[in-house]
Amino acid sequence: MLKKILFWIGLSIFVSLYAQQVKPCSIPEARQFDFWVGKWQAEWKDDNGGGKAVNNVSVILDSCVIFEQFEGTVASPLKGKSVSSYNARTGKWQQTWVDNQGSYLEFSGQWEGDKMILTRSFDLKGKTVMQRMVWYNIEHKQFDWNWERSDDMGETWNVNWQIHYTREM
Repeated sequence: MLKKILFWIGLSIFVSLYAQQVKPCSIPEARQFDFWVGKWQAEWKDDNGGGKAVNNVSVILDSCVIFEQFEGTVASPLKGKSVSSYNARTGKWQQTWVDNQGSYLEFSGQWEGDKMILTRSFDLKGKTVMQRMVWYNIEHKQFDWNWERSDDMGETWNVNWQIHYTREM
């Protein structure tokens, strides 16, 4: 009986020490957004000729959160921030975006092939609308990003905003 008690005490101590050493955000899935970390120049074309922005993306809170700070130029005054983190319970990334236009958006998603895709849906006058962000053509010094919308539950997607990112540092 004493051997069993000592075994369980020893096992409890080992598990406790191991749990203190393992960082909760060190699993490989929690590093999937690291490609985005850095300072980026963002450029896009639109009906008004296009726009530019700077996007600073960093890792915060003991490497558990990706923090984005997007700042458009005078011609494109959009400013926003997002926090993204991997939810090991759901196996998905979650992101919350807020900006100077009054937006508060929540997304969830994961890698699909060679693209990171985060999606949200909402009700608009009794109809479900879906939106998604797609990171693709990902390389160390550049990638492309789309803001897309679907009015048919994801059967088809329309690109509303396409940005090309170039790493500044």
